[in-house]
Amino acid sequence: MLTIKQLQSQKEIIQVFPVIKQLRTHLDETTYLELVTDAMENDGYKMFALLDNYEIVAVAGFKPMITLYYGRFVWVCDLVTDRNNRSKGYGERLLAYVHEWAIEHHYESVALSSGLQRKNAHRFYKDKMNYDKVSYVFKNSF
Repeated sequence: MLTIKQLQSQKEIIQVFPVIKQLRTHLDETTYLELVTDAMENDGYKMFALLDNYEIVAVAGFKPMITLYYGRFVWVCDLVTDRNNRSKGYGERLLAYVHEWAIEHHYESVALSSGLQRKNAHRFYKDKMNYDKVSYVFKNSF
């Protein structure tokens, strides 16, 4: 049985760390928890897990935003399916849930960025989820 659960407690957030770590390999558990807590408290970040018979199979984190370019939209910050459960439709189901959430809350679109090396993810977004490539993302670290 598939269920989608919003993660709110520290315990729930920590429980999904092994899956998130597969995407965000640079994070340790302490830094991860600090960032998620800060983002939830100060930036409207929301985190959801897809469970298949109580097993965490995919995790998504997103935040509602408003910009002049996109208008009212949802930015997907994190989306990962557990490596042992890929190609089973879990990522598609969880991202579809994000779309449903956005529509229900009166947002106009969903956007995300994906690392240049993630060719399989790009095919997923384009071919399965009907996303268009609309820009490049640039970053300047200090």
